[in-house]
Amino acid sequence: MKRKIFLLVLFLGAAGIEALPGLADAQNVFPSRPIQIIVPFPPGRVSDLVARPFAAALEKAVKQPVVVVNKTGASGNVGIQGVAVAKPDGYTLLASLSTISVTPEVDRIMNRPPAFKLEDFAPIALLASDPQVLVVRKEAPWMAAADLVADAKKRPNQIKYSHGGIYAIMHLAMELFTHAAGIKLVQIPYPGGGPAMTALLGGHVEASTPGPQVVYPQVKAGALRALAVTGSKRLPGFPDVPTMKELGYDVDYYVWTGLFAPKAIPQDIMKVLREATRQAVNSVEFKTAIENMRTTVTYLDADEFQVFWEKEIKTLRQVVRLIGKIQ
Repeated sequence: MKRKIFLLVLFLGAAGIEALPGLADAQNVFPSRPIQIIVPFPPGRVSDLVARPFAAALEKAVKQPVVVVNKTGASGNVGIQGVAVAKPDGYTLLASLSTISVTPEVDRIMNRPPAFKLEDFAPIALLASDPQVLVVRKEAPWMAAADLVADAKKRPNQIKYSHGGIYAIMHLAMELFTHAAGIKLVQIPYPGGGPAMTALLGGHVEASTPGPQVVYPQVKAGALRALAVTGSKRLPGFPDVPTMKELGYDVDYYVWTGLFAPKAIPQDIMKVLREATRQAVNSVEFKTAIENMRTTVTYLDADEFQVFWEKEIKTLRQVVRLIGKIQ
């Protein structure tokens, strides 16, 4: 009798589950819990400033909380490496600057074990990008990039420039310019873009190549003079500042923020993330936030971003090899 009652309860329970459409698959629907976006740099850096409004927009698309986590250390390698080895379930993503492309080559040149491999990541989308701006102090005698180049050719290794770290964004930008112009400047590294900018404003160096969102207030206030931008198009915030290509220097360099997942992420989850990212990037809220930062929304979906990234890797590897080993 007890066995009959047990079997009846078991049958009715199974029938009840089948009667609730989708209940059996509820735990398999992505996403079913919060997503975290790892930013491998401190708050206030470009990738962080892009990731935060993006996370807010992504929340609306996925109907789940999206949290930005700043996991810093070793010039971004701690956070990047953490995502490389994370479970590829779509709940841990990476918002990285373009410097992710050069780290393996820098590790090779420095004869140290690689922090991560680029093959460890699956690109989801390019979110935003901007060129750097070649600036000098208002007291500088150079009114145009050609003036700086002419002076540097007369006085090789005499003009100093600041950057935020060896092989980092500003360093690569200036090295591309000096190589294209055939000049030699003295590079002075600082622990980040902020100190590098302070050094320029304080007169400790003569030039630098920060991002547009950093230099815009200083240029408008007259403290700095913008001579050129490293991209192939003029910036809306600096319509009168020519590109280096316009001036005859073969430089086309952008600092971008891209969204990545661990490489082995299932394609069905990747499909959800790609569509949600598309919605988030095209939202009014995200576009407005990025434009207010003097940064440019530059959306590329996964396939286009992969092609773009592969080209970037080749270009930036050449720059690192051009710089060589610096102790």
